[in-house]
Amino acid sequence: MDEKTLVTLEFPKVLERLAAYAAFSISAEMARALRPTSDLEEALKRQARTTEARRLLSINVDFSVGGARDIRALVDLARRAGVLEGSDLLDVKNTLTAARNMARSFERHAPECPHLAEVALGLPPPSGIIDIITQSISDRGDVLDSASDRLSTIRRELKISYEHLMSRLERMINDPNISPMLQEAIITQRNGRYVLPLRAEFKGRVRSIIHDQSASGATLFVEPLVTVELNNKLHEMQLAERDEVRRILADISAQIGRQAREIETVLGALAEMDLALMCAKYADDLRASEPVLNAPKPRRDHPGTTLRLFQARHPLLDAKKVVSIDVDLNEQTFAVVITGPNTGGKTVTLKTVGLLALMAQSGLHIPAQSGSALSVFADIFADIGDEQSIEQSLSTFSGHITNIVRILGQAGPGTLVLLDELGAGTDPQEGAALARALLSDLVQKRVPCLVATHYPELKSFAHGTPGVINASMEFDLQTLRPTYHLTLGLPGRSNALLIAERLGLPERILQEARGQLNPEDLRAENLLDEIHQQRDLARQARTAAEKSRGDAERLRSELLQQREQIEDERLKILEKTRREAEKEVEALRREMEDLRRQLNRARQPLEALKPLQRKLSDLEDSVQKPVERQTVAEAVPSRQPLRIGEKVRLRALQMDGVVTAVSESDVEVQLGALRLRTRLSDIQRSGETPPAPPSPTAGRGGPRPPAAPSSSRVPAPPLPSPGMELDLRGQRAEDALEMLQTYIDNAYMTGMPFVRIIHGKGTGRLRQVVREALQASSYVARFETGQESEGGDGVTVAHLKED
Repeated sequence: MDEKTLVTLEFPKVLERLAAYAAFSISAEMARALRPTSDLEEALKRQARTTEARRLLSINVDFSVGGARDIRALVDLARRAGVLEGSDLLDVKNTLTAARNMARSFERHAPECPHLAEVALGLPPPSGIIDIITQSISDRGDVLDSASDRLSTIRRELKISYEHLMSRLERMINDPNISPMLQEAIITQRNGRYVLPLRAEFKGRVRSIIHDQSASGATLFVEPLVTVELNNKLHEMQLAERDEVRRILADISAQIGRQAREIETVLGALAEMDLALMCAKYADDLRASEPVLNAPKPRRDHPGTTLRLFQARHPLLDAKKVVSIDVDLNEQTFAVVITGPNTGGKTVTLKTVGLLALMAQSGLHIPAQSGSALSVFADIFADIGDEQSIEQSLSTFSGHITNIVRILGQAGPGTLVLLDELGAGTDPQEGAALARALLSDLVQKRVPCLVATHYPELKSFAHGTPGVINASMEFDLQTLRPTYHLTLGLPGRSNALLIAERLGLPERILQEARGQLNPEDLRAENLLDEIHQQRDLARQARTAAEKSRGDAERLRSELLQQREQIEDERLKILEKTRREAEKEVEALRREMEDLRRQLNRARQPLEALKPLQRKLSDLEDSVQKPVERQTVAEAVPSRQPLRIGEKVRLRALQMDGVVTAVSESDVEVQLGALRLRTRLSDIQRSGETPPAPPSPTAGRGGPRPPAAPSSSRVPAPPLPSPGMELDLRGQRAEDALEMLQTYIDNAYMTGMPFVRIIHGKGTGRLRQVVREALQASSYVARFETGQESEGGDGVTVAHLKED
């Protein structure tokens, strides 16, 4: 890609923002060195990695390369036979451990992320290094005793020598004949030897070697002759320890040096994984989406490129303030002439288009609506801004022409050219002629281009030339400020006279100015004025209609929420009443049992109890009947398009998942390790009120919904989920069969993959009845005993048939 264009379009600033998400310096360097690719396959692979990384972070937000360090310099030192310190080895260990942990964490996501899985192949660290560093180096970077048997022996002898020396010196300190001659009763060190602080006036009274004296000369630091051998032994052990530690560090460093290439491979994989995660985090913060990329398909009168950007935003501008634009070129158009007022957004529009194309070809998701599509351009050229150069003695005009000459020599049908203020900086008449000739040359070569200009001659050229279209940046004549909205198909108006009139220029001057205008130009300007006014009125009417519809939907939602709250309260009251009635019925049942036992003991007939028993059974049925929720039909509100990575809820399964793919009629959702495709109408977004289910009559004497034919599992309208399990414990066999049949019907019609039937263990009679019914059901593919964690023999898991 043209490096000058990258700077002109501020692509390095985008990379700096991307680098801010880096977990360690290698990935930050990779981000800053990232360049767009002109290879479609490579661009698609990069985009796929970013998409997979966003999906991965939506499932596991803590997935990262935490703990990794840039150890390239350490590895290189080890390769050149250098010796690493303990702290350096800890950095190597922590980095390789981070790679190992990431590899293990990624294993279960590998099937869903095939492009990242290729990168993850380089994550597993070389064997042995982590273990040997763990065994040899402490968390503080010190060499452990366990690093070698020799070091363990040396340190044990060192400890013994130290204790012998300290014991001998302490006895001297406590000796009543020696202690009065000491300045203090302490043991200190001088020149690596343990000494005593002897008062100067007692010099020679204690046979010793003088190592130092205090600044005042009042204290001599002496080593008693009786401890010289002990000090020598201690120093000898210290030297042996130093040498052994050095040998151990050298051995570990040598092992790292031998496996330097493998470690560098691990570092590269870590950096690439982190770069993908960085792209994902940046995309999430930008509210970006994956663009649709394709290769140009040249035709006789068209370069075959695609440029479709919806709600596109400049990534470096404040997302809360930036005005989004739509650039949607049809199959006959490949060149755009943009006109409009100064500071009206023409330059930002050119930079937005160019920068989003660079981002897309670099693997970054773009801040535009899902469905935006771009061709992968062989190169992108831009002439934007002031090209004046004092050093090269170039004026603004000369600088622009020099750059344009360079661009014309390299531009072709597979490139994108962006030209700002074409022909500016010189005589207007000559500038307009030159701008028209340059644009004509680009169109004849079928070069996709966007040109910003003030020259009306280019408006006429665009209107009458196939493949070229006018566009304008809107201007608000009431506030005398640009709106930054881009309108394709209409050239910009010349607002000079209107602005002058609003600002108070005398009418006589305005009339004279209008009289000097070409009548044809004036009529065309008036007609353009009328078109803009009619379009503004239509937009205002549409905005008002959308606001009214939004207000109506919001009011409807509020009313439905109030209705639901009232219904919840009603259900609570009725449920409480039902539970109290159940208690009373249970008390009556116990009294009936007591009465039956008393009659049996008295050998009295039980015929009189049968009417009471029937009434009690009817009362139990009435009490046990669940309270039904009263529902209200709710219109499906209009919704924004789903985005990849958005968290949603499947109404049929009552489970939360993450959107992984979207088409016109259905959507693919990741549910943990399960991925499935379902209808858009079965998706409930965060904050949406779920539609109330229809009144459940099946299984309580009412008609069941008809079973869907085997050729279609898609019910219309969607039915509510009956839940993932059915509890039949305590039911009689005939009642359980009816409940089971209703439940299986509803589960099949809502598209559930499997269900759990809880029948308990008991005598096994209910389990046998349930499994016989499942065996006979046309909706059940197979069934199996539940896992121990699910209830074992007390649960049967039934897998429903698929289309």
